[in-house]
Amino acid sequence: MVTIAPYGTWTSPIGAADAAAAGGGPQWVDLHDGRPWWAEGRPAEGGRVALVRDGRDLLPPPWNARNRVHEYGGRPWVVLDTPEGTRVAFTNWDDQRVYLFDPDDPRPVPLSPEPERHHGLRYADLTAGPGHAEVWCVRETVTGDARTDVRRDLVALPLDGSPPRVLAASHHFMTGPRLSPDGRRFAWIGWDHPRMPWDGTELCVAEVGSPGHRVVAGGDTEAVCQVEWDGEDLLALTDPDGWWNLFRIRPDGTATNLAPCAQELGGPMWRLGNRWFAPLGGGRHAVLRSGALAVLDERSGTVTDVDVDLPVWHAHLAVHDGVVVSSAAGPLTEAAVVSLDLSTGELTEHTPAASPLPVDHLPVPEERLFPGPDGDVPAYVYPPRNPDFAGPDDEKPPYVVHVHGGPTGRCAPVLDAELAYLTSRGIGVVAVNYGGSTGYGRAFRERLREQWGVVDVRDCAAVARALADEGTADGDRLAIRGGSAGGWTSAASLTSVKTYRCGTVAFPILDLAGWTGAGGETHDFESRYVEGLVGPWPAAADRYAERSPSHRVGHLAGPVLLLQGLEDEICPPEQADRFARALDGTGIPHAYLTFEGEQHGFRKAETVVAALGAELSFYGQVFGFTPPGVPVLELRR
Repeated sequence: MVTIAPYGTWTSPIGAADAAAAGGGPQWVDLHDGRPWWAEGRPAEGGRVALVRDGRDLLPPPWNARNRVHEYGGRPWVVLDTPEGTRVAFTNWDDQRVYLFDPDDPRPVPLSPEPERHHGLRYADLTAGPGHAEVWCVRETVTGDARTDVRRDLVALPLDGSPPRVLAASHHFMTGPRLSPDGRRFAWIGWDHPRMPWDGTELCVAEVGSPGHRVVAGGDTEAVCQVEWDGEDLLALTDPDGWWNLFRIRPDGTATNLAPCAQELGGPMWRLGNRWFAPLGGGRHAVLRSGALAVLDERSGTVTDVDVDLPVWHAHLAVHDGVVVSSAAGPLTEAAVVSLDLSTGELTEHTPAASPLPVDHLPVPEERLFPGPDGDVPAYVYPPRNPDFAGPDDEKPPYVVHVHGGPTGRCAPVLDAELAYLTSRGIGVVAVNYGGSTGYGRAFRERLREQWGVVDVRDCAAVARALADEGTADGDRLAIRGGSAGGWTSAASLTSVKTYRCGTVAFPILDLAGWTGAGGETHDFESRYVEGLVGPWPAAADRYAERSPSHRVGHLAGPVLLLQGLEDEICPPEQADRFARALDGTGIPHAYLTFEGEQHGFRKAETVVAALGAELSFYGQVFGFTPPGVPVLELRR
């Protein structure tokens, strides 16, 4: 029997704790001797990242396989074949050192030296050096007190305990080195401020032991995002024609696009060590076409989708004898470690793909294009869904615009338990891939150049208004939510348009001038990012001030919920602190929740539970419904 009840008041078996439990999942999947290995987030263990082989944990708590390079981290482990047997090197979160252990007798010992006083050392994108006698990686050295006092080198860490050796230091930012099969050369990708890695990078090659290097691809307006060796040749994902396609680069520097297509086979390098393609042999390569698994055949110049039930594969592709391993997900399935035999089509799940959440309560996304002021805007619409409830005939559901982070990122049609928490209670969600998002080519990404706080705001508002105009959403009960750059767009929207009644702003950027190298309120990796998004600093200082929500508190369209981790080095709490203080005494209902031990994005189960409960209570108070079983969030004015 279906109960008729106001939207937002529906009861649901999907609790905040269920959403928190789904917040971990596999990452950094790889293969060794044909066996899958991976890292796995554990929200119930304080957000630590475990190392797993064949479903078995290799390291007990408190070992935590994470690192802070670029603050977003990079590939934190590598398997080595040594004379003594299989060994694993990994980065440990607490001290950021590299450790080595025997997976059958896990007693880690430090491989990297203890940092000198006042100098923090971090390592990422670990790979095997010559003969597996060394770990090669990126080393990040914190040289001073400022967040931007950082230097990077490519280094070798010998397993015999010898001092680290610098391999190269070509650019301010670099990926981990990739050694050629014959051991004579190595390749890496580098770039410098003010470019971000999706703006322009250079593909470098050097002889082992030589101080020099040569650039074989890339530049100011071409972004190489992955490189692998194929015999004497290099295979590189790069975008000289505006789309990340796969190129073969010969030793003489000749580059050939193996399958020209107006589609993205690569992605943005937010973290070091992603793999969007992996060679299969015989001129065939496993690739990701906007997240879907496909096979590129360079002999025919074609890219063919693989028919598989999981539509979104993550950029951790590894192959062995025609078997592809990665993590994959779908609209009704959580991310799982899977392997696919391309010769038989057999899919093996190494972790459960089926969600423990009730399928009939999960939202099914509808992919749509909405007209926007700068062109079509892709979005995924998640209507309310609960088999036990329906809304009154005379009521339209409230809707929340979900804004992804980045802003050089995207929303994908995969199960998000936080969104299901809302939709199963009668609150619709629309996830918008506004201008600047990835997956649609360089021209679409560059719609946001110097237009951050304008194009993203307009696109999200256009989608929200379209849903209201067509009768899908209640136009008087629209909200916006997002974290990081999504928090920026949410706050910028609330302070510049009147589309929304309220918004949830998590670990946000709020003051553009502060979020620069000169302002000192962000980290080195993104300290010049805003120059491409807004304009050169300080020449565009007026624009920075005009768009910053921190300067526009008096223009707020409605109440705001602020959420902030207190150990966030990317979007530090100083900005949210100032915004909250400015709200006090304005009469605008608001709440500001902070969380100890959380960095950029929430990893602890208790944090996710508290944040989701607060968000639901917040919407109820603003939109005029009482969500059952949820503690009432206290709002200040």
